[in-house]
Amino acid sequence: MIMMPSRYSRLLALTLCCHLFGGLQLHARSGDETIKVSETQLRSVSMEAVEARRFRPQKFAIGHLAFNEDTSTVVFPPFAGRVTKVLGKIGDEVDANTPLFEIDSPEVVQMQTEFIAALNAAEKARAQKLLTKRVLDRQTTLVSERAAAMRELDQAQADHAAAEADLRTAEGAVAAARNRIRVLVGRSDAELERIERERLIDPIVLVRSPIAGQIVTRKVGQGQLVRPDSGEALYGVADLSTMWLRAAISENDIASVRVGQELEVRIDAVPKKLFSAKITAIGAASDALTHRVMVRSELANPDRTLRPEMFASFRIFVGEGQMHPTIRIESVIREGDRAFVYVEVKKQEFQRRPVILGPEESGLVAVYEGLKIGEAVVGRGAIFIDNEWKQ
Repeated sequence: MIMMPSRYSRLLALTLCCHLFGGLQLHARSGDETIKVSETQLRSVSMEAVEARRFRPQKFAIGHLAFNEDTSTVVFPPFAGRVTKVLGKIGDEVDANTPLFEIDSPEVVQMQTEFIAALNAAEKARAQKLLTKRVLDRQTTLVSERAAAMRELDQAQADHAAAEADLRTAEGAVAAARNRIRVLVGRSDAELERIERERLIDPIVLVRSPIAGQIVTRKVGQGQLVRPDSGEALYGVADLSTMWLRAAISENDIASVRVGQELEVRIDAVPKKLFSAKITAIGAASDALTHRVMVRSELANPDRTLRPEMFASFRIFVGEGQMHPTIRIESVIREGDRAFVYVEVKKQEFQRRPVILGPEESGLVAVYEGLKIGEAVVGRGAIFIDNEWKQ
């Protein structure tokens, strides 16, 4: 009387299970640990061939983006003075020599005053040379006609030689003053010619961008007093077409890292894109606090989507690697620290087989033990098959 309901219940449960899962037939816990599926159920799973693939040894690191310091610079005030006009704004795209700001500087006035004084001295020296030349010519004629003493000719020659020396010195001073204004103040040849011609002083110096790029920092306002020895840059300009990637590598791994090695970069701000680069430089010292070494690479940024200090994760390939059987990650069933796959042994029948896994890459995983190249495993639907096997 008691056994009938129990048998009936088990039969009803088995009938319901077969109905729900399309006639799935279990051979779980048997010696070969296989499971069979019906033709209908077979359409719900996909099969993946075990293929050979080379998996390269890798090192992982975290880091961030930074400006390319080879194509960026800062701008300091060349002279002390007051800022009369601010021209460049943060975010502006500038070319080399684009004006950034203007300074009214007493130092610029002083340099132009010295230039004008040198010009005046050179003109006086030139006039003195002409005078001594006329005296020398007259004394030469008189001596030839025996109308003057040789002593007077010697004196005229000495005076003329001294005048020539004074003129050379004055012209050297003019050239030095002109170069100082050209280099330090940035005056063009046309502006220098105007100063020579009109003897007028312009106290305004225009500070220009030394490179082409984008203005990324600005720390100056109109009317501000600035000094070149303050140690604070007024502008920062950077070419954003390339960025530096800075990866912090553990000092335990740094021995296997070399310049020229390839790396893959994922940037949190651009999650759908995988970037490729090569190591261009390795830091000479390890950080005392983190015990990590900074490794640098360069990344193209043509659309300007990358910005400094963006967080990035790095995968560095440190060797050529070896060939291993490879399957898709979705084929793997994990139980704690163990892994299993379902291998096709014949049509509609699969074997649950333990495997030892290796590294993962691009949705694939290497299999060190448990599979052979050419075998077929369940891909999509592996979790469903495993759930049925466990019942």
